Amino acid sequence: MTKKSPQQLCPIKYLISVFGGKWKLPIICILANGHPVRYGQIKRGLGPITNMMLSKTLKELEASGIIYRKQYNEVPPHVEYTLSTEGKTILPVLTEMGKWAVKQMKKENILPGCDTCSSNTKGDL
Repeated sequence: MTKKSPQQLCPIKYLISVFGGKWKLPIICILANGHPVRYGQIKRGLGPITNMMLSKTLKELEASGIIYRKQYNEVPPHVEYTLSTEGKTILPVLTEMGKWAVKQMKKENILPGCDTCSSNTKGDL
C-alpha cells in the first residue's frame, strides 16, 4: 500500500489562488469594517462590476471560507456578507501592504485615499 504525499504548492501561488483577481481584495476591503454589508452596497462600492462577476467572486470567497453569507428568508429577501474569522486574519497583512503602497504612492506624488473601503491615507484598514 502506498501513501499519498501531500501536494506541494508555492505559498505565493496559493495566496494568489485565494485572493487573486480584480475584485476579491476590494471586496475584502469593503467588508473590513466588521459590519454586515448587503449585495447592493458591495456593488456600489466596487463601481463597474457586472452582477455575474460579483456573484461569482462572492461565491469563490465564500467557498474559500473568507466571507460568510447570511440569507434572510423574508419579503423582500436579502443577503448580507461579512468577513469570516478566517477572512479577518488577512487584514493585518493587507494593512501592511497598504502602508507599503502609501509610501510608494507618495514617491510618485499620488494622493492616497479610498472612498469605498475603510482604508485610510496611512494604508490602515
